[in-house]
Amino acid sequence: MRDILNDLEAGKYLSHPDPVRRAQIQMKTHLPKRFYKAASVAPVDNGFAVHLDGKPVRTPSKALLALPTEAAAVLVADEFAAQSETIDPVTMPVMRLVNTAIDGVASDPQAVLEDILRFASSDLLCYRADAPQGLVERQSQHWDPVINWVRGTLGVRFNLAEGIIHVEQPRETIAVLGSHLAQRTEPLRLAAIHVMTSLTGSALLALAVDFGELDADPAWAAAHVDEDWQIEHWGQDAEAVARRAARKRDMMAAVGLLEALKR
Repeated sequence: MRDILNDLEAGKYLSHPDPVRRAQIQMKTHLPKRFYKAASVAPVDNGFAVHLDGKPVRTPSKALLALPTEAAAVLVADEFAAQSETIDPVTMPVMRLVNTAIDGVASDPQAVLEDILRFASSDLLCYRADAPQGLVERQSQHWDPVINWVRGTLGVRFNLAEGIIHVEQPRETIAVLGSHLAQRTEPLRLAAIHVMTSLTGSALLALAVDFGELDADPAWAAAHVDEDWQIEHWGQDAEAVARRAARKRDMMAAVGLLEALKR
């Protein structure tokens, strides 16, 4: 299941998990030519299918690429419509996420749920710096509201620690979190939550976005407090900028799909 979930970053659709190296490879890789004129959506049983020139699109496992809301299907159709002379899956993060959900997550949602809980057991927001004071304050500014929301809304407490030494979380906390996730086992939604969790290193940030407590940009900023602090003091190179841009693209695709599923 982890291999299937990793398709979004390193699977059959992408030539390399590093976006810079991927771009270099793709300069030498022949991308398929665009073979269709128009992308559209059409109603089907229990949802909307994506069509190319009137023919339904299928996933790599030959399942019908159909989504429960028209808004969600339009996201995928728009990615197909935006392709130029060739089709580049790297520029189609929603389509890749949908394929992963239909071909992988749908067959074993429990495994995906458990993977999210593993992130929660060592959640980014629980590991705090003890210095410098500026970083300590910035972490508190971005992370404390989420910890407080989890306590107030979900009724669970997380143990916080300074440094990187593992801190055990209460079993009851993880169990309650699991019960909330168990209400979100629809494959597309669960896949989007998993993507947000893996990209941010925080199941709590992903749940806050899913619940509507946190918007995408603040969640992304909260996930990169430490990195941004380092950038401010030491700078960054072009490869790091490209990697972060690629990851943010996939994060925003997951958030966009979540929002479209609610329409």
